[in-house]
Amino acid sequence: VLEVVEENPFLARFYEDMERWAFQTQLFFLISRFDQQSNVKKAASQGQGVVSDYAFIKDHLFASLNLKGEQFRLYEKIFNALKEQVLHPDLIVYLYADIDTLMNRIALRDRPFERRMDRTYISMLGDAYENYMKNVAESQVLRIDTSNIDFVRNPEDLKRVFERIEAIL
Repeated sequence: VLEVVEENPFLARFYEDMERWAFQTQLFFLISRFDQQSNVKKAASQGQGVVSDYAFIKDHLFASLNLKGEQFRLYEKIFNALKEQVLHPDLIVYLYADIDTLMNRIALRDRPFERRMDRTYISMLGDAYENYMKNVAESQVLRIDTSNIDFVRNPEDLKRVFERIEAIL
């Protein structure tokens, strides 16, 4: 299951004016990811294994940074109602890197709407992920520091990550 990013019609506007477009952006992602997770649940009920490049909780992490007050409380009510219907992953592979590496990768990816991402926001997001991953109880977490790993240019790096995953499963 691949995360839907570019399809969010609010995302570019969000990076131009976060406060104004955060709620719409988060709701679009929440509904989109919930729809995808419904397909995951269906596949799992048929005995199929599923690999996803994100965990449903990711949406809540972003919302906790991007939304304030009444908007966050409303978002959280919707999120809590939906999360009860989403399966917990057996394994979360948490790929993290230092802030310089992350900023460099964002620049190399060169998505137009990400060009204005600021270092402080990425750092806060990293802290939110760290906090969640330290406290996650419903899934096993495999932490991999990717600061010195390059999946794009070095297939051996990707192979080593797969080997670590297979050793757990």
